[in-house]
Amino acid sequence: MNDVVVIGAGMAGLICAQQLSQAGYSVLVVEKSRGLGGRLATRRFNETRIDHGACYLKPKGELFSKLVNLLCDRHILEVWTDTVYEFTTHTGVSAPQNRTPRYVAPEGMSAIAKFLAQDLNILLNQRVTGIDLTAEHRWHITLESSSEELTAKALVIAIPAPQAFMLLAPLSGKVLSPAFLENLNSAEFDPCISVMSGYIATIQPLLDWKAISFIDDDVVGWIGFDSSKRHQSPQPVFVVQSSASFAQLHLESPDLQATGKQMLEYVANILNLPWLENPEWMQVHRWRYAFPRSPWPEKFLDAEAASPLVCCGDWCGGNLVEGAMLSGLAASERIKQHVN
Repeated sequence: MNDVVVIGAGMAGLICAQQLSQAGYSVLVVEKSRGLGGRLATRRFNETRIDHGACYLKPKGELFSKLVNLLCDRHILEVWTDTVYEFTTHTGVSAPQNRTPRYVAPEGMSAIAKFLAQDLNILLNQRVTGIDLTAEHRWHITLESSSEELTAKALVIAIPAPQAFMLLAPLSGKVLSPAFLENLNSAEFDPCISVMSGYIATIQPLLDWKAISFIDDDVVGWIGFDSSKRHQSPQPVFVVQSSASFAQLHLESPDLQATGKQMLEYVANILNLPWLENPEWMQVHRWRYAFPRSPWPEKFLDAEAASPLVCCGDWCGGNLVEGAMLSGLAASERIKQHVN
């Protein structure tokens, strides 16, 4: 028996779990992937690290700024650049008027998640396949790859809303209200395709920029000179992220490598960087739930069930990593109100 089971080890889930654990609750985090962080994702390849999810942190609010400052004090984060250039078909590449520090982790953005996960009880590589409520008003959680079954007084679901909906839909009517599930199902996401590409070490890109945001482009949303985040990198590495519309078209493509090649060729052409389309290696990752398109307006979604069940994530409020942190904090406070 756990006081709280948290499903999902992204920013929202880890923040929520950390707050509850520090308050004295017994907390178990269950994560379907083999790594922590969700969109705070870092891939290790060819003796380097590549951020293929969240590219940087740009704090706005006071609470998130405090977390960023703490991570800087612990030498996990540092300022990468204060300028993300912009590209439009009419003006080409230009520097924006406003300059704001962007923070990155030289060891990879997943280092943030590893810091938040300290001292937490976490099950990795464990996919939740079923949730039910027992006659004693305890949550019963079934795992796909384990004979172990979990029980908890309270449940926090910190995963994208469509995934949460699929888990919870069978409980409609008898445990959860149709109105709650309708609200959960109303949160929609845009997908994204990320291309990671590495180039021979003899190529030394002479660039005026570290990152470019593409405004209203049909194919590309972003390019970052990712190896410039590292203190030492064996070769130049770039990350290109697609536009939502391009990802919608190609998300189910059986040949993602060809899709990635198409994206690199496109960026090489419009930025006049012919070498960019001929990487030494390339990897492609699809993000089905990359950016909340129609987020839930509150910081969490409460099921108001017989036993506490709260959903949270970057889709609650919709401000990416910062929104996820605030959502996790709010969810932890709601659980504290219900669980003694």
